[in-house]
Amino acid sequence: MGKIFGMKLIHTDFCSIDVIHPVPLHIKKLKRRGYNQSEMIAKGIAEGLNKPLITDAIIRIAESDTQTVRSRYERWQNVKGIFKIVKKNKLSNKHILLVDDVVTTGSTLESCAIEMLDLDNTKVSIATLAFAKIT
Repeated sequence: MGKIFGMKLIHTDFCSIDVIHPVPLHIKKLKRRGYNQSEMIAKGIAEGLNKPLITDAIIRIAESDTQTVRSRYERWQNVKGIFKIVKKNKLSNKHILLVDDVVTTGSTLESCAIEMLDLDNTKVSIATLAFAKIT
């Protein structure tokens, strides 16, 4: 699906991105699950757009609880400050496509993008395969 998504983005403003980075999972969750679904999607997008995929420039430093039962404000509080840039040179002066699987309120993407936007001359765009409606 990621590759198809990437090929659909070729003739859009997304073709101006420099690198693609998935929203990282906390290491404990990654070990439990065995894979990062956002990374799988980002890998396909990178292939479809013929752009480099970076997976290690930002990490999740805190394991957050599930967002599914939280209000909009609680979701934002739950992910505030949970990401850290560890390889600034890979993202500085770049237009980054930040990829997540699903967006609900956007709080996870916002928290991750805020860290990226603190870097010099950095622009962040986002892509997700789905959105969830808050009930």
